[in-house]
Amino acid sequence: QVQLVESGGGLVQAGGSLRLSCAASGRTFSSYVMGWFRQAPGKEREFVAAISWSGSMTYYANSVKGRFTISRDNAKNTVYLQMNSLKPEDTAVYYCAASNRGWTSVPRSLGEYDYWGQGTQVTVSS
Repeated sequence: QVQLVESGGGLVQAGGSLRLSCAASGRTFSSYVMGWFRQAPGKEREFVAAISWSGSMTYYANSVKGRFTISRDNAKNTVYLQMNSLKPEDTAVYYCAASNRGWTSVPRSLGEYDYWGQGTQVTVSS
């Protein structure tokens, strides 16, 4: 079992930055691929970014590539999402998730993730 708790959300002006954190419980954190998803009001939850067990490989949705950076610290059981150049369309609840399906095919769909956090709200004002 893995429990995930996100933090770091808030209100920021367009062009600003936020760093989200996701703290995981359990001793097997380093064996999971970690991902970030987001869900805007009235829309489906969508993939944002994923990172491999060691952190050496990352993958991003086109909408955030070049602006967001995913990273992890396995010693702290924490995954991060650094968000720069934020836009109003980035407004959403952001969720972290853990997948034990490996990196052969980067897990990008909801069903490929086994554990989810409760989410943290990010609001970007124009």
